Amino acid sequence: MKGSGALVLGIETSCDETAVGIVSGRNLLANVISSSVEEHARFGGVVPEIASRAHLEAMPNVIRQALAEAKVALSDIDAFAVTAGPGLIGALLVGTSSAAGLALALGKPLYGVNHLSAHIAVDSLNSDHKLDPAIALLVSGGHSSILQVNDLTSDVDVLGSTIDDAAGEAFDKIARILELGFPGGPAIDLDARSGNPDAIDFPRGLTLAKDLAEHKYDFSFSGLKTAVSRYLAKTPEHIRADVSASFQEAVVDVLLLKAIGAAKETGIETFIIAGGVAANSRLRALAQERSERAGLNLRIPPMALCTDNGAMVAALGSLALAKGLAPSEIGFEASSSSGITKPIF
Repeated sequence: MKGSGALVLGIETSCDETAVGIVSGRNLLANVISSSVEEHARFGGVVPEIASRAHLEAMPNVIRQALAEAKVALSDIDAFAVTAGPGLIGALLVGTSSAAGLALALGKPLYGVNHLSAHIAVDSLNSDHKLDPAIALLVSGGHSSILQVNDLTSDVDVLGSTIDDAAGEAFDKIARILELGFPGGPAIDLDARSGNPDAIDFPRGLTLAKDLAEHKYDFSFSGLKTAVSRYLAKTPEHIRADVSASFQEAVVDVLLLKAIGAAKETGIETFIIAGGVAANSRLRALAQERSERAGLNLRIPPMALCTDNGAMVAALGSLALAKGLAPSEIGFEASSSSGITKPIF
C-alpha cells in the first residue's frame, strides 16, 4: 500500500479511450489515457473494430506509463478494477481480459465495475467529502440520466433517462450537420462562445405539462435535433455560432431544469454532474449559478476527469474494496448494456 489506502489499478476500455488509473484510497496517483479518436474522426463516429484493435495495441504501454507515473511496481497493486459495461462489447473484452489476467497472475482481487457508476465515483478522488446521498446528472455520448445515489457501490435509483438520443449524441449529430467535426461536444462548445444563446428559441423536450405527467425526469433530444435541421433548411443565411449557442442552451437548460427539480423534490442537497458532457463550459457555468440559487452543493469533476478515464474505474474499485464488498469472479461476463443499478459485477 502507498499513502493512506490500498493501491487500486483501474482499466477503462468501454469506447475509444484506453485508460489506466491508479489510486491510493481516495488519492489519485496516476491517470494515463491513449485515445484513438482521430482514427474514428473520418467516419464521423466510433468504429468498434478499430477501437478494439487500438485497445490491444495501446494496453501494455498505458499500464507501464501509469505505474511509472504513480511510482509503484505492478507487484505493489492491492486490487484491480475494470469497466465491465456498458460499452462496445469488443472493446470491453480487451479491458476485462487484461485485468483478469493481471489479477489471476498476481493473486489479487478484481472488481468489474459499471462504467456509469464510475463516472460518478471519480467525484470521490482527492477529497474527503461525504459521497452520498446525492442527486447525479449523468450526461455523456451514450447516456443521459438523473440518478438518486443512496450508496454508490450498491444502491442507485434511476429517476429519469433519455427516451431517445443522449445529450452527447445530440451534440455529435448537430456538429455533423453544422460541419464542425467529431467529437461534436467540444466543437459546439467552442463555436457557441461567439454566438448568441438567445438568438433562436429551440424547443426543450418533455417540458410541457402533458409530458411532465408521464416523463417528469426523462429527456428527449430527437425533437430538438429535428428543429435545428428544419431551421437550417429554412434559413440558408444563418449565423452558425448562433445556432451552436442556441442549441447548446436548449440542451443545458433542460438538463438542469429537471435535475435540480429532482434535487428539490427529494430534499437531497448534494448535486453531482458527471460524464463527458460535464466538460461543457456552459453547463458548468449555468449549473453553478442555478445550484447556488437553489441552495445545492454542486460538485463537478475536474475537466480531465469528466471524459472516460481509468481513474474513475480505480475510484469505484477502491470504494468497493474499502467497504469490504466481495470481488468479482474471474471470468465474469462483460455487458454492452448493463444498467447503473448494478454498480459492481
